[in-house]
Amino acid sequence: MNFDFSEEQRMLRDTTRKLMDRHAPPQMVAEHDAVDRYPYDLHRAWGEAGLFALPFGEEVGGLGGSVIDLAIVAEEIAYTSADFFMAFAGAVFCGLNIERFGSEEQKAGWLPRVFSGDLRMAISISEADAGSDITAMKTRAVRDGNQWVINGDKLWCTGAGVKDTLLNVYLITDKTVDPRKGMSLFAIPNDAPGVELRKLDMLGRRCTGTYEIHFDNVRVEETALVGGLNRGWDCVLGGLQIERATSAAGNVGASLAVVDLASEYAKQRTQFGRPIGSNQAIAHMLADMKTKVEAARALMWRAAWKVAQGQDALMDITMAKLFTSETYVEVANMGMQIFGAFGYSKEFPMQRHFRDSRSATIAAGSSQMQRNLIAGLMGHKIKS
Repeated sequence: MNFDFSEEQRMLRDTTRKLMDRHAPPQMVAEHDAVDRYPYDLHRAWGEAGLFALPFGEEVGGLGGSVIDLAIVAEEIAYTSADFFMAFAGAVFCGLNIERFGSEEQKAGWLPRVFSGDLRMAISISEADAGSDITAMKTRAVRDGNQWVINGDKLWCTGAGVKDTLLNVYLITDKTVDPRKGMSLFAIPNDAPGVELRKLDMLGRRCTGTYEIHFDNVRVEETALVGGLNRGWDCVLGGLQIERATSAAGNVGASLAVVDLASEYAKQRTQFGRPIGSNQAIAHMLADMKTKVEAARALMWRAAWKVAQGQDALMDITMAKLFTSETYVEVANMGMQIFGAFGYSKEFPMQRHFRDSRSATIAAGSSQMQRNLIAGLMGHKIKS
């Protein structure tokens, strides 16, 4: 197992970091977070730099990059802002599903616009009573001639209300069978007639935004169906390994930023005539933070490496998702303690990490669900 980056990958890391430094300096991140503003200019810059096209096959106009390349980019974007990483990830993960399951017309019509940054994508699965158990979803699409009519509600949809967004919505299309066999994926413009969006007032990750969606007799053509009728469950599972490995990389990038912020602060902040980092209590906290983040990082890179090699990495990516998300929460909490009252102030970035980190152990599969899956893969059946 070789974790050495190629020269091209080192250049990719440097290029991405410079792009983020130029287009998303600390003041810009703070200002966008303060007023819940989506980073449209940054999104455009990602497109111009080819970052959206990176993991897609050359046959659809992509750059043919690996999951390792994608994880490098995820780490660098999340180092600046875990919230901004969510904006990047939504377009990539949904776009990859279009590449895997979409028709040639869908690929040709949507993917070039995703690559350029002109079109955003947002996944929509959860409902009020269907979170970890997505088979409990009730929102339906019913065929009416050559169209489908959609009614129901979706919840916790990241980035759904951002302009020029194509919603990737999972719906029940056959309620007579197990939802895994009666679920379909539809691509629906977020400004389609009958689509009502409400931005939720969340604690963190406020720039990309979290939305509730109400579908009121929304009509779409057959061309909105992605992957074929009742193939939605296949679409859910199709990109699981790449998506969780990349999400783990985002958690690591944000955690690295927390450690660097706390370490630098501990060098500059003085009490009793010396830097607080010279106090053993603070120094040991920083040492623990650094060690845990590097352990999480190693677990993430092993998972990404196995995915890139085409190996079954379900156990690895699940452990990586669990450990990196909980590490982000833990180090952000410790960073707040090191910053003291300054950490609690919105004039400093540590409070943003404290807020943003709390969703990491909930979104994209809660820590409890990850533990259930890990135990199941070990041969232990969890009783409900």
